[in-house]
Amino acid sequence: MSSVRVRPAEAADLSRLVEIASHSVTAAQWNQTEYQKLFALEHPQAQPQPRTALVVEQDGSVVGFIVGRQADHEWEIENIAVTGSARRCGLGSRLVGELLGLVRSRGGKTVFLEVRESNRAARSLYEKWAFIEVGRRKMYYQNPAEDALVLQFKFP
Repeated sequence: MSSVRVRPAEAADLSRLVEIASHSVTAAQWNQTEYQKLFALEHPQAQPQPRTALVVEQDGSVVGFIVGRQADHEWEIENIAVTGSARRCGLGSRLVGELLGLVRSRGGKTVFLEVRESNRAARSLYEKWAFIEVGRRKMYYQNPAEDALVLQFKFP
């Protein structure tokens, strides 16, 4: 049985986050600067809204991450990825659950995200957590061009 834990991301995780995202076609493909902003807490002007990044470790190795951004009582899941060998093991669900717990503890009321219409695995994950479709963004994604579904989670 492998050991799994979720913890706040640290600056030392930066290269691993970039590596995981680069091998995940469904992850937001941010540049190095976007990832560096996650750890730029000493420069608040670098971040228009507070971001939170969590990583999931399996046997001491970072195998996935999630990034959420807070705007008052609303949050947005901006990026999530799990490395190929660790997919389909519940780690994405664990990350979503941990982030939702954090959002609730900080007084969050709703969480939004965009997902590719064709990304059945992600959509299934979000449905398990009671996210519902509240909109669509036409041709939001490129390579290939595709609509984004806007999903929302509301705390009861």
